[in-house]
Parts: sequence; structure tokens; C-alpha cells
Amino acid sequence: MTMPPPEYVIARSVLLDALEALGPHRAAVILVGAQAVYANTGDADLTTAPTTTNADLAVVPGLLPDDPRVPEVLRAAGFVPGSQPGIWLGRGQVAVDLLTPAAFSGPGKSRSVDLPPHGKFTRRTPGLEAAVFDNQTHSIIALDELDIRSFQLKVAGPAALVVAKMIKISERATQPSRLRPKDGLDVLRLLRTTDPANLAASLREIASQHMAEDAVVSAVAAIREHGREWGGLLPSLAAAAEAGSGDPDVIRASVVALVEEVLDELGSSI
Repeated sequence: MTMPPPEYVIARSVLLDALEALGPHRAAVILVGAQAVYANTGDADLTTAPTTTNADLAVVPGLLPDDPRVPEVLRAAGFVPGSQPGIWLGRGQVAVDLLTPAAFSGPGKSRSVDLPPHGKFTRRTPGLEAAVFDNQTHSIIALDELDIRSFQLKVAGPAALVVAKMIKISERATQPSRLRPKDGLDVLRLLRTTDPANLAASLREIASQHMAEDAVVSAVAAIREHGREWGGLLPSLAAAAEAGSGDPDVIRASVVALVEEVLDELGSSI
């Protein structure tokens, strides 16, 4: 088996450090972001190997036990707050981002979310609402063969991850410096490894949940706007991520074709 890139191995180890520290709070968190994408897709027959330098955990407020206090257990495990809300730095300054879906974050627009009695330790994040309703339990294991740790953890499903990634891409569309080609490639990984009919059905099901409806509608609108044209933002990001290792024209065409399949399955339902 090919070893993952070193930065990914370290990012997984630090994620396991956080999961170990969270203990009874693990039932209130869902793995999202790149590590969740790879848990669902593997390499998706792409030349660019799965890799990431951090970990993202969505925190569902209503599922958090009152004790122990989350900031206290993280500090006891060696994590320190980063420069932005919700960022906790572990070994080697590797970040674990603790994120609360915006619709579950309470009133206000502050990036830092107050979750009594724990206080402010997460960041308000639009687009993660779908993960609360679309997730499956996976065994999260170390990528370092000398590390035997393993935790059962909820992992966002493909539809929830497409929603989160598309909202992120759409929000940054007018700020090119904040766009990341890897986000486009992650969407392609999800589209390549998920049956279009199943993906569309999942999106419809998530949209039936009041707390996630707006996120799904926004994400589908972003797919229509940014994914249907060869020169669109989504195909362009995916092609840029594969530059130098894959044929960018093939990547663009693959994104457009797969997007059209999903949109055909959705019809006008969303």
C-alpha cells in the first residue's frame, strides 16, 4: 500500500489526539472537510494523492454533555487556541478546526460561538448544517503504522460534503485569493464516487430538514452557477489542482458531465 504524504499522516495523528481528548464529547462531533472526503472516496482514480494538513470537526451543540468542559480537556491534551476562533493547535502546530454549523450557532453573526457551559471554542460556519443529517459512523484509524489508535466517529456523507464545499467555493468566488483548487478537486472526488441518483436523493432528503434546507438550496444554486460550463469556477479549480499530473481538459470535462448528471436527477426539485 502506498504511504500517504507525511503531512496527511501527521494531520490524522493530531485528529486522533483531539478525539482521544474529547472522550464523551465524540458523540457530538462529525468529521467534515478533506479527511471526511477521503473517508468516503479514497483516491477516486485521480493522479493527485489525497492529502491535507489539518482536520475539521463539526460540533452539534444539542449533543454536547455539560462536563467535562471542552476547552479544558483540549488544553490538558496539549492543544492551544489558534489565531482564529475554533482553531486548536496540536503537535507540530497542526490545526484541528472545531466548527459549529451556522444554523445551530444561535443568534448573531460573531464568528466565535458561545456554547454554555463550555464557552467560546468553535467557529460559526455556514454549509455544515447538512452534515448533521447526512453522516455515517466510520472507524478512524491512524495512518502511521506504529499508531494503533482507532475511534468510532460520525463522518459527513457525500451529499453533506458537496453542500459544504460548494457553499465554501461560492462564498469565495468574488475573492480569488481565498479560493483553493483542492476544494474543486474534492468535489470531483465526491462526484466520481457517488451514484448521481443517490446523491440527488440525499440532497432532497437533507433539504426536507428545516435546519439544513437553506444550505442545500444555496449549494445546488452554486453547482448550477459554477459547475455546468467548461470554463466555470468548479471545473477550473479541479483542473488547477491536477495541473502537472493530469490532463486539465479531461478534468474539466469530467466535472461538467458529472454535474449535469446530478442536476438531471434533481430536476426542479431543489
